[in-house]
Amino acid sequence: MVPKFMMANGALVRVLIHTGVTKYLSFKAVDGSYVFNKSKIHKVPSTDMEALKSPLMGLFEKRRAGKFFLYVQDYKENDPSTHKGYDLTKMTTKELISKYGLDDNTIDFIGHAVALHKDDNYLTEPAIDTVKRMKLYAESVARFQGGSPYIYPLYGLGELPQGFARLSAVYGGTYMLNKPECTVKFDDEGKVCGVTSEGETAKCKKVVCDPSYVPDKVRKVGKVFRAIAIMSHPIPNTAESHSVQIIIPQKQLGRKSDMYVFCCSYSHNVASKGKFIAFVSAQAESENPETELKPGIDLLGPVDELFIDTYDRYEPANDPSSDNCFISTVSHGRSTKCVLKHEQKMYFERKNISIFFQSYDATTHFESTVMDVLSLYTKITGKVHYSSIQPLTAVGILHQPFEFNHICTRAIII
Repeated sequence: MVPKFMMANGALVRVLIHTGVTKYLSFKAVDGSYVFNKSKIHKVPSTDMEALKSPLMGLFEKRRAGKFFLYVQDYKENDPSTHKGYDLTKMTTKELISKYGLDDNTIDFIGHAVALHKDDNYLTEPAIDTVKRMKLYAESVARFQGGSPYIYPLYGLGELPQGFARLSAVYGGTYMLNKPECTVKFDDEGKVCGVTSEGETAKCKKVVCDPSYVPDKVRKVGKVFRAIAIMSHPIPNTAESHSVQIIIPQKQLGRKSDMYVFCCSYSHNVASKGKFIAFVSAQAESENPETELKPGIDLLGPVDELFIDTYDRYEPANDPSSDNCFISTVSHGRSTKCVLKHEQKMYFERKNISIFFQSYDATTHFESTVMDVLSLYTKITGKVHYSSIQPLTAVGILHQPFEFNHICTRAIII
């Protein structure tokens, strides 16, 4: 129960196309992306006209922001003529923004709702990362010229493991679902040798898992609070949108990190007719989830049912090169298990690897999570890294990366 939207031109979509699993998936665009600013919900502008009408900025501020956006749009990392003399690998984001005189509220929504930073640490980091993130947001919006840069699978994220299960089966892989009390086994040298459940052991040379399977090889680094709400209406002040993301920047609530609101509905086939499901999540900064999540829950309006839970977050404390145990850095959650017995084309290229899929951090998009997955992939194979996954326009997509029809957006692969 940890849903996340996908950036239409983001890393996860590129990975899905790279693996070929998109032939088993159908997507639909998300209706809107919103930001909480000055105690109100505002749509993040996705077109020139929306930017002109947006109350997020005053008239003169819009002109200054327009110049900044134009600089970002024209910026090409390998073309110094577009840099205007700025070395973004050394200049901080705060220094770059100061060149355009943007006020704090504009910086807030650009940094958190467009560049998707989780806190304000980015202001003291090299500006190149923020510029790349803003360009990704703009490219993702342009994919559909719709209300947001996000897409989401019809029938929910459960379609992702199902798609990989079907693709895995083509190459001889076996999925073992709902296996209780899985235990990772190590040999006398401390290396992974298998996974045991119900007295049976699946032998393997490498294991990829979330922290819950190897508690003695991880350390706790925090908690995530998450509220799940079932509703009979869309979130108020979102133009009756059936699917939205709302980002609440840390400054708006006096927090140390952002709060996120996710909403999806029967239009994506994830709920009964007329029902909406909303999630409010945040990095824990206290011991009281109800109080901490209240600002986000208050945005939802009346709810039929509300559930609140806490998830511990861990990071690996082992050396995977010595024990062949590769642990994700995300939060502890329920899992399914997959055993790959044969060589996998394009996306694993290793024999006998056991894999566990896990829950995630507080964000409502995949941009942070997929980088963890790609990092693990590189550690396991020593071959694949993000730069090798080509942009959507260069991977054999017919006309557009996704083709609209009356009910969904489907990937078209040549």
